[in-house]
Amino acid sequence: MTKILTNGNAQAPNRVLLAHGAGAGMDHSVMTALAEGLADEQIQVVRFEFPYMQKTRSDGRKRPPDREPVLLAHWRGLAAEFAHPRLFLAGKSMGGRMASLVADELAPKGLILLGFPFHPPGKPERFRGQHLATMATPTLLLQGERDTFGNRQDVANVDLSEAVQPCWVNDGDHSFMPRKSSGFTLEQNLEAIVARMRSFILAQ
Repeated sequence: MTKILTNGNAQAPNRVLLAHGAGAGMDHSVMTALAEGLADEQIQVVRFEFPYMQKTRSDGRKRPPDREPVLLAHWRGLAAEFAHPRLFLAGKSMGGRMASLVADELAPKGLILLGFPFHPPGKPERFRGQHLATMATPTLLLQGERDTFGNRQDVANVDLSEAVQPCWVNDGDHSFMPRKSSGFTLEQNLEAIVARMRSFILAQ
């Protein structure tokens, strides 16, 4: 069985499966803040790690992410293991992109994308969000306005399905961190993200 971290009521009427990004595991400070902020009597949050991150945790050796078929198979397995009448898939960056590739197949209640990697930084020609144009699953896209993997100006020209609701995080980078000069703080941005996630979940 996959090692997991859970927050919230195990009998909650809503369950969120939350995946990490490429470089940091399920206990990263942003992942923890989002899970702890979102979880309550109405929403259970289950965090997990992909196989390569599990290996890194066991021996301390950093590894690149698994190949896409392995990541997608892991998502499918977790969705089956933690099946729920009101299951939501969610993921930071790479974890969210992988969830978006299987969401229509798995038919969860909804999908939450946290900092979607539309393209590698500085390489907009390597676009990786074509499938979002045909997404049928209700989707909340939470993206930092300054995200180098897809900022507000970049994404304005992206074809998104009507099922995808973009929500911009004030002056946020890929980790949702704003500049000091913006007048916003990371804590404020994470609180706003949690509030939008909660509204989205309860509205489905």
